[in-house]
Amino acid sequence: MPGLKKNAVVAVVGAGAMGAGIAQVAAQAGHEVLLFDAAEGAATKGRASILAALDRLVEKSRLSSVERDAVASRLIVAQSVHSLAPAQLVIEAIVEKLDVKRQVFAALEEIVGADTVLATNTSSLSVTAIAAGLQHPNRVAGLHFFNPAPVMKLVEIVAGLASDKGVLEVLEATARDWGKAPVHVTSTPGFIVNRVARPFYAEALRLLEEGATGCATIDAIIRDTGGFRMGPFELMDLIGHDVNAAVTRSVFEAYFYDPRFRPSLVQQELVSAGWLGRKSGRGFYDYRDPSSRAEPEDASASASCDSVTVEGDLGPAEPLVDSLKAAGVKVTRKEGSAASITSQGVRLALTDGRTATARVAAGEPGDLVLFDLALDYRVSPRMCIAVADQASGECLPAAVGLLRAAGKTVSVVDDVPGLVVFRTLAMLVNEAAEAVLQGVASADDIDKAMTLGVNYPRGPLSWGDAVGPSRILAGLGALQSAYGDDRYRASQWLRRRAQSGRALIEAKQDRSRS
Repeated sequence: MPGLKKNAVVAVVGAGAMGAGIAQVAAQAGHEVLLFDAAEGAATKGRASILAALDRLVEKSRLSSVERDAVASRLIVAQSVHSLAPAQLVIEAIVEKLDVKRQVFAALEEIVGADTVLATNTSSLSVTAIAAGLQHPNRVAGLHFFNPAPVMKLVEIVAGLASDKGVLEVLEATARDWGKAPVHVTSTPGFIVNRVARPFYAEALRLLEEGATGCATIDAIIRDTGGFRMGPFELMDLIGHDVNAAVTRSVFEAYFYDPRFRPSLVQQELVSAGWLGRKSGRGFYDYRDPSSRAEPEDASASASCDSVTVEGDLGPAEPLVDSLKAAGVKVTRKEGSAASITSQGVRLALTDGRTATARVAAGEPGDLVLFDLALDYRVSPRMCIAVADQASGECLPAAVGLLRAAGKTVSVVDDVPGLVVFRTLAMLVNEAAEAVLQGVASADDIDKAMTLGVNYPRGPLSWGDAVGPSRILAGLGALQSAYGDDRYRASQWLRRRAQSGRALIEAKQDRSRS
């Protein structure tokens, strides 16, 4: 089905940063855009902000002056909601309050034509609830852009319970015509991105609460080892803790207080103090004096490493052996099930979700050091390790020396279950798997949403396939055992995939629950 015709009029209700951004996208795509805001002067201000953005594009030679003027001519400030009558598509981008949105759509329904598509840009409210009570709820659907709308490619096409299939198809085709990458999602709390992303913040906050290490070190591990563009604490500071905490609380309450989405007391304290992040000058980091910002703690004491013995198959960590060889370290391989690298009597092994202390207590040699999962061991500049409580004093320097020989900076954290990257990925994979199980979205759309919407280095499900669904499942089991917390319960869909040996991303075209 084709999207809107070029001569179709688009109306945007709400002229804040998001509404103005959406209006800019539609106008640049060739549509006449009616921009309306109930606050006096807000629409005029929104139009001015769009023109300023267009001027910046001209300065950067990304837009010609002629094109800029043409776009500007298509941006019209609507003086009243009744001025929106000619629109074939209305996109609402106002405050996230259900009663207010319902009032707006009830008014729009009386004004626009019978074939006009009504879309909400809500990021957290139920599309079904927004449309409930309307005479024609079937023409309402979600069209969720990401900020800044002119830049971000992802758009979530959200189906409410009554949304007509044809309306969803028009929105998908229109989003593509506007240069966006649409994904389909059913109206459930958080949709794809705001739901699946919760563990990225939650696991970091829990690690901080447990004293695993400081926020700067966790951020560095997530960036340098996990390959994410930003660490969770700096990202929460950027988003704003009032906003981030509100989304977490909304999803938590909407899922009837499921422990997977439990908010953090640490973040709530920041909100209570008014330390909201960059916009207030202080959050996890202090932005008032850049020179005082905390830096990651890097291990200093190390021993030389000339040779290692590798036992068994290291799985996703095999490229680490290549790094050692490339650095001139003599590598001797032997068969076995230990899956470890040994140097000077100290054994390094990839985390499986258990603590090093628990593994030694279960019978493994005492000088055990666990290292974290990395996105790519060949290029990751940092490694995260934890030492068993039973280990000798020589254990840590030897482990640091081994990893430094491979060209890595080393971060030492307390012996916490799953370390940092592995437990974060395991929970992201699990939440994505649960979304597939519940028919929220296809596996392919989930991966697309997380890479395009929040710039993850890899879709969680394809990353889970690379690590191995069985390894992810075992890690979740170890985390649940360590904490006794239902928060870490494994999705049945993930469990079945691991048991059957099927890949997680196989469901990319069909939203299959099998």
